[in-house]
Amino acid sequence: MRVFLTGATGVIGRRLIPLLRASGHQVTAVARTAASRADVERQGATGIALDLFDRAAVGRSVAGHDAIVNLATHIPPSTRIFFASAWRENDRIRRQASAVLVDAAIELGVSRFIQESFAPVYRDAGDRWIEETAPIAPVKYNRTVADAEASADRFTKSGGVGVVLRFAAFYGPDSTQTPDMIAWIRKGWAPVPGSPDAYISSVSHDDAASAVAAAMTVRAGIYNVVDDEPVTHRVFFDSLASALNVTPPKLPPQWLTPLTGSLGKMFARSLRISNRKLRSSTTWTPSLRSVREGWPVVLAEMERAAQEGSTVPRFLRS
Repeated sequence: MRVFLTGATGVIGRRLIPLLRASGHQVTAVARTAASRADVERQGATGIALDLFDRAAVGRSVAGHDAIVNLATHIPPSTRIFFASAWRENDRIRRQASAVLVDAAIELGVSRFIQESFAPVYRDAGDRWIEETAPIAPVKYNRTVADAEASADRFTKSGGVGVVLRFAAFYGPDSTQTPDMIAWIRKGWAPVPGSPDAYISSVSHDDAASAVAAAMTVRAGIYNVVDDEPVTHRVFFDSLASALNVTPPKLPPQWLTPLTGSLGKMFARSLRISNRKLRSSTTWTPSLRSVREGWPVVLAEMERAAQEGSTVPRFLRS
């Protein structure tokens, strides 16, 4: 199968290319810079530069492919996530670029369209498990999640196989958020608002990538991509503190949550999200059942990478 991949140099995309190649797929990978294109080509893909908002260019590039995997995003750094302006490019990608890609896919007879999405847009469900049929409630920072999902649904209604992958909170050794979180834990504070008993659903970068590879064979629809064991806020941050060998952090007082705006309120939701549908539809299973097992693995990988670069990051020093 010829696969057209956007977001190829992101934390999931760069893990996905070798998985697709190992399954025998030919991959065309969109990468913005010459260096990035060289990176994806070393992994066996064909690297191209492409303006995802240019309909004519997208049509020319997509022609001849069997599937599109759209992982393109523009997530702002953690220091700017509470500024609405920082999300404009991400909104534009989800609203406009997804639609442009679907238009091209329909016109050119592409058979499969896989769209990344965001699982934390589900409504707070307390300690109840959340399936894909549960309603979503995006906030102003991520309303365009619904637009991107609508594009995939439109592809299905046109006769193709449109797949939406709702990813849980990512974590991994190359995440920009993980070092910030570690720094907060070392200072004695958890950086996310919410009740200690509220659930957080997560998935490692590696498991997210293998889930996308598995989605190359699923039926049209929405699938949650999460690990097996969502944990409470208390367990989430305590398990990271334990892996760091530091004192369990304090959680932000709950009165602070309303002051953090709609994004903070979303992070405070209790989201115990199920992966049952994806697991029953494929052979996929997460290699890390939860962050309990995941944090030590991530920290070991970060330390190994730092040592290979001859510098141990400050947040890993004892």
